[in-house]
Amino acid sequence: MRFCYAHRRFTLYPQSVDSWALASDNYTDDFLKKVKDLGFDALEVGLEVLSPLGEQGAKDFASRLHDFGLDVGAVRGGGTLHTAKTGSENRKRLDEAINYAGWTGAEVVNGAMSAPPRLPGHPPGAAPGSQSGWEISQDSSRDALLNVYDELAGVFQVVCTKAADVNVNVTVEVHQNSPVDNSWSARLLHEKVDRPNFGINPDIGNVLWTYDVPEESFDDAIDNLAPVAKYWHSKNLHRVYHPENNRSVFLRVPLPDGEIDYRYAISAMHNAGYSGYMAIEGAWAGDQWHNDAKSINYAKAIWGELES
Repeated sequence: MRFCYAHRRFTLYPQSVDSWALASDNYTDDFLKKVKDLGFDALEVGLEVLSPLGEQGAKDFASRLHDFGLDVGAVRGGGTLHTAKTGSENRKRLDEAINYAGWTGAEVVNGAMSAPPRLPGHPPGAAPGSQSGWEISQDSSRDALLNVYDELAGVFQVVCTKAADVNVNVTVEVHQNSPVDNSWSARLLHEKVDRPNFGINPDIGNVLWTYDVPEESFDDAIDNLAPVAKYWHSKNLHRVYHPENNRSVFLRVPLPDGEIDYRYAISAMHNAGYSGYMAIEGAWAGDQWHNDAKSINYAKAIWGELES
């Protein structure tokens, strides 16, 4: 198994920057060396990092990662594709992400189709709506009509044709506040797109925290999605449920320490013949290197048992 670092907190003392607004020079030599030392094979890189670089700059960036034994494993380029306000711009970003994936040698372009918060519920403390853990979820599959999936399928069919020319896969992440937020909606879209380089990112952590009470079990979700997966975000959580408020809050923890059984999940992916990256979404709090080392060492041990 190959491991991609989808770091969600970029902290290399004395540097601490917003992991959603990185620039290429934030990837210091010390950071890249540490990522490799932890056992990762690649990095997930956001389009916001690559877009300012242009073609040659992106190639140089990928070459620098190669010097440390790392690849650009995935380019992150998500956003809602079907809303009037942001859909057109995000379709352009998705097209741009394919270009940068080709220039950097990335295997996959991954995106979640979630929009910026617009319903009550953001900021926290307001009425429910656009953050995770409420009894309703913005733009959810519960509220989506079939024509939404038909529209999205047409977009991804065009994108996949372009991506195939540069040997890139395209994945949609199962994500809260989006029409692809559980296994059945993901399978529906996958069936409608029907392209060999299109797949699903079965982030079952997002299944856990979409609603106050998860709408499907983690085991069912990974069993249903493993056969159509082409990239895999992995994170674990503890859910703290407040039934009097119809609200859950979540604590991010290393892979072996949360409510999701990742031994079961890894076994399901192995049994389905999964050959893409296992992308570990990094720690949000505490010692990033300690927590993420715990996650990758745990995952490597299980894959080693299964592949031996």
